[in-house]
Amino acid sequence: MISVGIDVAKGKSTVCILKPYGEIVSRPFDISHTEKDLHALATMILRFDDDVKVVLESTGIYHLPVLTYLQERGIFVALINPYLMKMYRSEDLRKAKTDNIDSRIIANYGIDHWFSMKEYTVAEDTYYELKILSQQYRHYMELHISALLDLTHLLELTMPGIKTMFTSWKEASNRDKLGDFVERFWHFDTITCLDESEFVEEYINWAKEKKYHQNTAKAKAIYAMAREGIPSLPSTTPSVKMLVLEAVRVLKEIDASLMHILSRMQLLSKSLPEYSVVRNMSGVGDVLAPKLIAEIGDIRRFHNGKALIAFAGIDPPPYESGQFVATNRRITKRGSSHLRKVGYEVMRSIKAHPNPDDSVYQYIVKKESEGKAKKAAKIAGLNKFLRIYYARVNELYSSE
Repeated sequence: MISVGIDVAKGKSTVCILKPYGEIVSRPFDISHTEKDLHALATMILRFDDDVKVVLESTGIYHLPVLTYLQERGIFVALINPYLMKMYRSEDLRKAKTDNIDSRIIANYGIDHWFSMKEYTVAEDTYYELKILSQQYRHYMELHISALLDLTHLLELTMPGIKTMFTSWKEASNRDKLGDFVERFWHFDTITCLDESEFVEEYINWAKEKKYHQNTAKAKAIYAMAREGIPSLPSTTPSVKMLVLEAVRVLKEIDASLMHILSRMQLLSKSLPEYSVVRNMSGVGDVLAPKLIAEIGDIRRFHNGKALIAFAGIDPPPYESGQFVATNRRITKRGSSHLRKVGYEVMRSIKAHPNPDDSVYQYIVKKESEGKAKKAAKIAGLNKFLRIYYARVNELYSSE
């Protein structure tokens, strides 16, 4: 029984090799994430005439070169959740922390949990690609929010209040009415230089060209807002037009990237057997279906519905002590925050489109009628939704 603990960092790792009872096989030493060093480590591990397990702490993406290299050579590798490793470290009264100490603690963890550790299995290529796409989608969504805030700030200086008149980009339609309007009318002066009838005509022509609703009343309301508004930056300032139009361009570039990634996610998810099942669930549309599948991954890695709920971090754990049994417990939130966010979007969709025949909708309404807060009722609904998700998708794979 030999445990190889590896404390992974960016570009390098510290390795410590132990046997039971703290017997040191190899004191901590550093390796770089290169072919030469990883080959030497793999060769050393394969030469041991004993059962060997390599233990890594999950570190985002930095552990992937080591994990991939060792697994390709048939070496048992266990990937440990950082929270579990943190709890294990906290058992030590002396809170010293160095790479050498960490590698030894990880190796000790391997010895103490030898029989309960499971070998890490690489997800099916499609699920893995979906996960990477989902991560990038969230990154670009953060950029979208930042770019939208920048544009909003500029519009408050040139067209105060105009954002309340138009919706910004939507995933489902891939339309950005606010951006399209600002491209044509970038300052209140571009509106007030016309009389009302001329602007209404311009607005109707713009709406017709962009295939929006040709609303005369809205055009008049915008004109009235422009007449009464007080821009902080005059249109005569040389850089104003450039800054506003550049902010719109940047926002649209980011939105185009989001749609490109989402389209790829939709294409990949449609190739999976469970797509039609997930897509037909209440509250799940063309946008949420690939996001949901990407965050959950292969359902077969969960041994039951409760495991999926725990993965989402919405499980209220039992708490008992003597004759006391707690009945009002908060969710743990020790799980995938991204899955919780996507799941909450599904619950909002279910609530926004009432369907008395849907069991999840009925459950949310029931919880609200019992006095639960709307958010808490939706989380309870998500719990039920994930149980249904597990049952339906698992049944699909079980029948194959």
